[in-house]
Amino acid sequence: MDETDRRILELLQQDGRRSNVEIARVLGISEGTVRKRIERLIAGGAVTIAGVASPEMAGYRTRALVFLTVELAQIERVANQLRDMPEVMSVYTVMGEYDIVLEAAFESDSCLMSFLRDRVATVPGIVGSKTCHVAHVCKSTHEWVPPQPPPPTVMVVDDDPDFVEFARLVLEKEGYYICTAMDCSEAVRMVSFTPVDLVMMDIQMDGVLDSWNASWRIRSDTRLRDVPILAVSSITASDYLSMFPTDSESPIARFLPKPVDADQLAKEVARLISRN
Repeated sequence: MDETDRRILELLQQDGRRSNVEIARVLGISEGTVRKRIERLIAGGAVTIAGVASPEMAGYRTRALVFLTVELAQIERVANQLRDMPEVMSVYTVMGEYDIVLEAAFESDSCLMSFLRDRVATVPGIVGSKTCHVAHVCKSTHEWVPPQPPPPTVMVVDDDPDFVEFARLVLEKEGYYICTAMDCSEAVRMVSFTPVDLVMMDIQMDGVLDSWNASWRIRSDTRLRDVPILAVSSITASDYLSMFPTDSESPIARFLPKPVDADQLAKEVARLISRN
C-alpha cells in the first residue's frame, strides 16, 4: 500500500459514500486510477467497504473493556462463545496477564452488570475477570490507516566531513534517512546491525583498496548481498587509478566521480534503491 492508496483510504474513511470522481479530484489523479486502486485493495483483502454502526447513536452509551483469565485449553472455545453474544463488539485473544479481552456496549450500567453476572460468569473456563469503563473513544479501529513506511536508509561512508555533509543535505532533502561512517571498519560493523537500503562509499580512505575489500565483506553477508553499493570517489583523477581492480567481478553497483553534481547523486541513489 503506497501513499496514494493511503490517501484514498483516508478519504473513504471520512465519507464511505464519496465517489471515485470526487476522490480523483481531491488527489489530482484520474477516476480510472482511483477505481482500479480501490478494486485492487478490496480484491487483496486490504480494504473492506462496510457500514459502521455507532453504539452511542443507537442508545448504547455504556462501553466496557473486559479482561478475562481463561483456562488454557478453553481459550478458543470461550472466545467463540463470547463472539456470538450480541453485546460484544470485539474479542481478542492476547498474551500476557490476561487471555481474552473483549469490548462490549450496553444501554446502561445495570445492563453491564447483568451481562457480567448472568452471561460472562456462567461461561465454563473463565476463572477471573477485570472490567474497565470506557470514558471516551479517542480512535476506533475503522479509523486506522497503515502508517507511512520508514524512509529508505542510506549509509554514507567517507572520511571527508565536507562531502558527508553535502551528501546528507542532498539526500535528506529527497526524503532519505542518512547514517554515516568515517572509515571502512566502522561501516562494516554498522551494517551488520543497522538495516540500510544503500551504501555510498568513497574508494580512497584508510588505504587505496580498503573500500574495495570492505565492499566485498558487505556483499559476502547473505543479509546484505542485495544492498547496492555506490562508489563516489576522486580516484579517477589520482595516481592510484591503476591499482583499482578492473578484471574481476565488482561488488560495486555504480561508480560516480567526485566532484559529483547534487542532482546526479540524488537520481543515482533513487535509481539504485528502486531497482533493489
